[in-house]
Amino acid sequence: MFTHKPTLTGERVILRPVTVDDVPGLAAMLADPEGGRLTGTHATFTDDQLRAWYATRGEQCDRLDLAVIDRGTGSYAGEVVLNDLDETNLACGFRISLGPAARGRGLGTEATRLVVGYAIEEVGLHRVELEVYAFNPRAQAVYERVGFVREGVRRDALRWDGEWIDAITMSILSTEWPR
Repeated sequence: MFTHKPTLTGERVILRPVTVDDVPGLAAMLADPEGGRLTGTHATFTDDQLRAWYATRGEQCDRLDLAVIDRGTGSYAGEVVLNDLDETNLACGFRISLGPAARGRGLGTEATRLVVGYAIEEVGLHRVELEVYAFNPRAQAVYERVGFVREGVRRDALRWDGEWIDAITMSILSTEWPR
């Protein structure tokens, strides 16, 4: 379902297929401790691992990996991903990660709207779902503004700095998407 890798353009961001040229931006984003906390990422990656990963994203038909480009600066701001495709049930997962310079400027909200709109309107998916950690109320508010609905809580889903953190599950259905 994700054989076509689109470029989506908004007022603040351009979403385009990731390439190995984006690895420096990705590496900087992954090196940010706050970004790691917000996404629950404990792992570290070498530049070679990141290049190998991004080099294969265009070949994947069951996921869509797009770079978030800040239109104001032309720089890599982060990534949005539609993954865990369930073709039978017309559903997929969603995740977003932004670097420090991109946070708090509306780029994530617009990127989320663009990619969810693409998933529902162009691909024809019925459900897009996500998880967000309880210590990230800013992201929860963004998802709610876009139209995601809180479904439940996965208790103690993440161990971070010796503490257990809940993961909040949210989704948006095609019937809820404002066209």
